[in-house]
Amino acid sequence: MNAVYQLGIVGIGKIARDQHLPAIAAQPGFELVACASRNASVDGVRNYRDIDALLAAEPSLDAVSLCAPPQVRYAQALAALEAGKHVMLEKPPGASVSEVEALYEIARARGVTLFASWHSRAASAVEPARAWLASKEAGAIRSVEVRWKEDVRRWHPGQQWIWEPGGLGVFDPGINALSIVTQIMPHEIALRGATLTTPSDTATPIAAELDCVATNGAPVRAVFDWRHGPVEEWDIDIETDAGRLSMREGGKRLSIAGKEIDVGAEREYPALYERFHELIATQASDVDVRPLRLVADAFLTGRHIETEAFGR
Repeated sequence: MNAVYQLGIVGIGKIARDQHLPAIAAQPGFELVACASRNASVDGVRNYRDIDALLAAEPSLDAVSLCAPPQVRYAQALAALEAGKHVMLEKPPGASVSEVEALYEIARARGVTLFASWHSRAASAVEPARAWLASKEAGAIRSVEVRWKEDVRRWHPGQQWIWEPGGLGVFDPGINALSIVTQIMPHEIALRGATLTTPSDTATPIAAELDCVATNGAPVRAVFDWRHGPVEEWDIDIETDAGRLSMREGGKRLSIAGKEIDVGAEREYPALYERFHELIATQASDVDVRPLRLVADAFLTGRHIETEAFGR
């Protein structure tokens, strides 16, 4: 990792401060030189109100990491790509599948990197789980059960964008589970049915159930709920011929056939920036829309149920 790329961040909210800024500070392959945000700034770098001002004032910038809500992601990514910058997209990579696929074509035409990042895929248990499921030792996969239940008021206090079209609602965390499942499963997954429960005063669901099937015939069921607490759940259980593979705490813990596996320390966002650096250095892109496509399919074909107002 010899090259050092000058980096800008757009969207200085909770996720940027909690995860992106510390990860970049620990990553020798990037130098954070500028940020853009309407309502926030970062000490020690140049700050701008929006991405257009940032791009105009920072012609030597190599790359941009976009952390603003998904509804504005396409316009921001388009501006950065057309300016010849490499782009990293926080999850979900966009408000629609077509937006992300269009951005990928633009990145290819411009000869720059586009990285649709899925931070939960970098959780410490994910790669060991993927490798074991791909091995002969695991045998046939019989079923997959996903439970992703948390308290929206704890994780998204006062955030209006998640309840608006394109904000995904409960799929904002639920897509993390789908990103893990699509990464570790040796088979593709298709949606067969879904139920989306939406408060009367929001445009996006507060709970959802997905009924999917893997191409080997194994059922894949997922339950997402934002009304859960105080004990939250981020669990995936996969039944195989060789026993159950269980992931807990969003991919931080792993057990196989009743045995706890040492998966090492957690470092999701540092791993993302290592991957982004590698992609730039090798002139490659990484754009996997499968998790977003499953969510889009749920909105398209799912049964919609109205529930009591959320009362924001």
